[in-house]
Amino acid sequence: MHNPDFIIIGAGSSGCVMAERLSASGRHKVLVLEAGGDDRRFFVQMPLGYGKTFFDPKVNWMYRAEPDPGLAGNVDHWPRGRVLGGSSSINAMVWMRGNRADFDDWRAAGNPGWGSDEMWQAFRAVECAVIGDEIHRGRTGPLNLFVPDATVHPLTRKWFEAGAAMGLPLNPDFNGESQDGIGLLEFTIHKGRRLSAARAFLRPAMKRPNVRVITNAHVTGLSFDGARVTGVTYRRGGKLVTVRAGREVILSGGAVNSPQILQLSGIGPGAHLKSLGIDVRRDNPNVGRNLEDHVGTNYTFRANCATINQQLGPWWGKLHAGLRYVLMRDGPLSVSLNQAGGFIRTDPNRPRPNMQLYFQAFSTVIPRPGERPILSPDPWPGFSIGWSNCRPKSRGEIMVRSSDPFEAPRISPNALSHEDDVAEMLETGKFVRRMAAARPMADCIEAELLPGPDIVDDEAMIDDIRRRSGTVYHPVATCRMGQDPEHAVVDPRLKVHGIDGLRVVDCSIFPNIIAGNTNAAAIATAWRASELVLQDAG
Repeated sequence: MHNPDFIIIGAGSSGCVMAERLSASGRHKVLVLEAGGDDRRFFVQMPLGYGKTFFDPKVNWMYRAEPDPGLAGNVDHWPRGRVLGGSSSINAMVWMRGNRADFDDWRAAGNPGWGSDEMWQAFRAVECAVIGDEIHRGRTGPLNLFVPDATVHPLTRKWFEAGAAMGLPLNPDFNGESQDGIGLLEFTIHKGRRLSAARAFLRPAMKRPNVRVITNAHVTGLSFDGARVTGVTYRRGGKLVTVRAGREVILSGGAVNSPQILQLSGIGPGAHLKSLGIDVRRDNPNVGRNLEDHVGTNYTFRANCATINQQLGPWWGKLHAGLRYVLMRDGPLSVSLNQAGGFIRTDPNRPRPNMQLYFQAFSTVIPRPGERPILSPDPWPGFSIGWSNCRPKSRGEIMVRSSDPFEAPRISPNALSHEDDVAEMLETGKFVRRMAAARPMADCIEAELLPGPDIVDDEAMIDDIRRRSGTVYHPVATCRMGQDPEHAVVDPRLKVHGIDGLRVVDCSIFPNIIAGNTNAAAIATAWRASELVLQDAG
């Protein structure tokens, strides 16, 4: 494509939406550069295939965080999608908007146009939901959503009853008026196949003559004319290629790769870049900093009744599930294993929920190296109840290690470094135990396996939380939005402060993390951003 109007770096959740929206009128030529390859792979399309893609370098950047003192020195695995669709092609597919008040916090931080009203409009525009009130939910968007009502394990219903015994409401729609309570989750699954951002947005756009997608194109840096970005350099098949943008470059690399590319291009913490021999174009200490992420753990129990372990554990169970999926697009492989969850307040006086719960009718106490253990559950019946902070106060950073664009950046999450985060995790651990002791859940439990009945005092529980917690894969805010260049990377129109012709559009621009899974907000952010880009294009 000769001189595209827009060059989009990264065909992840946000990049796919941007490509579709910016090309829809036919007026603008759009070039999408993706470091990974094609998404037409069996384990990408099969919903439960994320057990395989979790450790597959063909579709996954396979990042590793630095040893984290807050996680007892553990090195956390940080999967990020490296394929068309980005992380929406390898995630657990939960569709969760977030809490309305979180987006109002965005607006209150000096970002007009990014409050809950505008974001709710964007969510409604992209959704094709089958549940909820039409006042809140979209019915005609390109993203079909699925609720696993028919396939949910009976143990999940007992968890709901135990929650009710503790005063938790059954929430029929976490994306409606309220997040409080527990219930079934919604998923980006359609007719038994993963509905990634690539399938929902990019594939339709690729049929247009004004869209070109280049895969296996690893962006090495941005081109400049003074303080204006004029294009992009990428490596493909051993060749370096530079392409010019007629209007703008849109960086949609995600919370890890967007700050990395900015830093490699000389936009970031000046002293750090200088120390690596990178010429500083714009000294902005916020690039790569302010990293926020949800950190989770779980308690695991041995059940006295069959769980999904018995369906997917033995070879005949795997065979049966495989045949059922291939022949009918049905059964356990056609859904995510994490089918239920919820939101609670550790203190009823809190203005909004502060902890997210996860229920899984399977268990993986025995780890298998090299694969996400969901495809190799324990040989006995088991289940787990997990939890994570909605709004952690711990902050980390992502920094390039060198000027080499092929070297993975240094990821330092500083998880559980703030005492409030630890206190919330401890309080919820106690709550989860009370939940397990409530009937009818208690009637289904033979024993607590992890952390085990000996771990009872606060010190021992906190030690266990640190040892067994890890990211739940929602990193945000490393290029955060704000009007003041002293504290932000992009302005409320997502233009990079002090640089012309460049925007960042992905989870990295979140001014603060939201309550719940972040993929839906990444998609809605891009939908909202496309309106701003098209307005400015005239």
